Amino acid sequence: MTCHLRTPACLRPALAARLVVVLPALLAGCATAAPPPAPVIAMEQKLSWILRLEDQRALRDPAPAPAIAPRRGRTLPPPPPSPDLLALVRDDLARVRRSAALAIGRVGLPEGVPVLSATLESDPDPAVRQAAAFALGVLGDAGGATPLRRALDDPDPRVQGRAAEALSLLGQADAAVDIGRMVARQLESSNVAALEPDAPPEGQEPAADAFRLGVVALGCLKAYEPLAAAVLDPGGKPRVGWWPVAFAFQRTGDRRALPALLAFARAGGSFGRSFAARGLGSLKDPAASPALTAMADLWRDDPRAAVSAIRALGQVGDPSARETLARLLSTRDLDPVALVEAIAAAGAARAREAQERVQDLTGHPSPAVRAAALRALREIDEESFTIVLSGLDADRHWSVRAATATVLGTLAADRAVPRLTAMLADPDARVAPAVLRALVQLRAPGIEARVTEALGHQDVVVRMTAAAALGELKPASGDGRLAEAYRSWAGDDTYIARTAALEALAKYGERARAVLEEALADREWPVRLKAAALLRSLDPAAAAVPARPVPTGRPDSWYEAPELVSPSVSPQVYLETARGVVQLELLVVDAPMTCANFAALARRGYFNGLLFHRVVPDFVVQDGDPRGDGEGGPGYTIRDELNERAYGRGTVGMALDGPDTGGSQYFITHSPQPHLEGRYTVFARVVAGMEVVDRLQPWDEIVRVRVWDGQTFE
Repeated sequence: MTCHLRTPACLRPALAARLVVVLPALLAGCATAAPPPAPVIAMEQKLSWILRLEDQRALRDPAPAPAIAPRRGRTLPPPPPSPDLLALVRDDLARVRRSAALAIGRVGLPEGVPVLSATLESDPDPAVRQAAAFALGVLGDAGGATPLRRALDDPDPRVQGRAAEALSLLGQADAAVDIGRMVARQLESSNVAALEPDAPPEGQEPAADAFRLGVVALGCLKAYEPLAAAVLDPGGKPRVGWWPVAFAFQRTGDRRALPALLAFARAGGSFGRSFAARGLGSLKDPAASPALTAMADLWRDDPRAAVSAIRALGQVGDPSARETLARLLSTRDLDPVALVEAIAAAGAARAREAQERVQDLTGHPSPAVRAAALRALREIDEESFTIVLSGLDADRHWSVRAATATVLGTLAADRAVPRLTAMLADPDARVAPAVLRALVQLRAPGIEARVTEALGHQDVVVRMTAAAALGELKPASGDGRLAEAYRSWAGDDTYIARTAALEALAKYGERARAVLEEALADREWPVRLKAAALLRSLDPAAAAVPARPVPTGRPDSWYEAPELVSPSVSPQVYLETARGVVQLELLVVDAPMTCANFAALARRGYFNGLLFHRVVPDFVVQDGDPRGDGEGGPGYTIRDELNERAYGRGTVGMALDGPDTGGSQYFITHSPQPHLEGRYTVFARVVAGMEVVDRLQPWDEIVRVRVWDGQTFE
């Protein structure tokens, strides 16, 4: 008989309840666990990735190694997001998307065009679309032109303006008619016609911003007809008195712009009159002389416009212009900077009426005036220049001696070569480049040997000049000497001699290829860029791209510094000059790396004692060169951080001699300079002391630079 064990009826409900609890737990050991959530990346971390990838000129980090397969029944957590600009431009945060879009443009690889185009056409935030349009212009690939033309009809006016600016940066002249229609729309829908003539470029309503960007783009594209159709009334008079219109007309260089330019010369604001004077000078029409003379005579009331008018009178050069220049030069209290311009204009016009006064000014206390007088005297009368020069001792300032060498290079060889040869022994190495260039220009006897010898000079600028000279002379064995020089200069703390050697080598055609390909691995990014460009010039089909990413020597954690990714204050910089204090605000959100570099140099006293080596009235003052000849720097380069900031009066930009060649030289603008936008990094603005900037003279000293970061003042 078989026995069966049965659960008592009273226990069955309790057992069932226990099974409901226990069975899922038992089964869980056989099921796949839910994957853990993806890690959350903070905004600051993403912004640090963007900074690092920009610095390395890379769109993304290398692909991670393949993950190890999990054991059966287990699920690995998802890998953390990899730094990738093309992914970050689709981030949830608009600030991250905007920064990523700008970074893609700055990196400059064609792979970024489709992503930027998609962002321009679909991102919900207008500020991000503006950045995408600007970035397509900076990237420089014509593949972005079609979406930019569509963006001229974007719902946001500022996006339309940025699209016009980008099309201009790309040189898309066939888009000018569409840009002109956009400009006309903004004029009808805004208060731009009521703006003050000298109203600043920033801080205006969206339609006025779009109008400014559009007319500037038309000017840079030299598109007179679309510009005229958009801004002139049926009688041919400007419908808008704002200075960007005058800028655009002078930029076109079209003779049909004469009436509009004359209208601005007579009735515009200070900026408008200045741009009108520049345009009238380039047209060289004697009909402009009365208006230019009237502007020049107001040099006490409007020195900015007067300086531009003085330059223009020199370009026009008719009898009435020459008489006006001679009269101005006889004005004893003329500002020294304006005096330099008047001297140069008298030389350009070959104003014999001013010859005696120019001759007197060769003994002026200012080195800039003396140098200008020597140049002008040569243009007015070569014989008088030769006589005056024979009676002068070597000038006490190196810049005047260098200017003298340059002028000597324009004389007959038998007159100039003996004096130039003697000047090779000048104790200041900054004179030698001008002497070498003059001797090359004259094809002086033995110049090839002198240039070859200069390749070994201790001064890097002399070597740079010698390399360029050898490329111009192009002796049969020059390519070998240049190749040897390029390699021997590998230890230089600046790239300028090596790039000069490569440019000179490229003149030998295919014989340069091996060294140019070798230079693609140079430690300096500007050298690699130059080598790639030169290789493409030898073979346009060549896809010679410098190695990426760029090694920076910085750890990843360096880019996480709060002052770079989340600054809490805009640092203030105080330039204590011989003529007063200029206060700058650093634009740390727009150009964090450039601002950090400038502040670091200032804190270590780099700028103290340096001189303003370049002063161009109604344009810029420039400083930051320890050599003082425009060729010096800190011994390294920084990348560009091109941004959407406008160049108005008092804007501070980074000086360059090619892409990504910034370091320590910077400039401050006297007046708006729209043609610099998208080409030079804006990193600061003057907030006090602009009148000091206006008073600065060549070779004025910076006594001290101090930085306030919200907590310390050093």
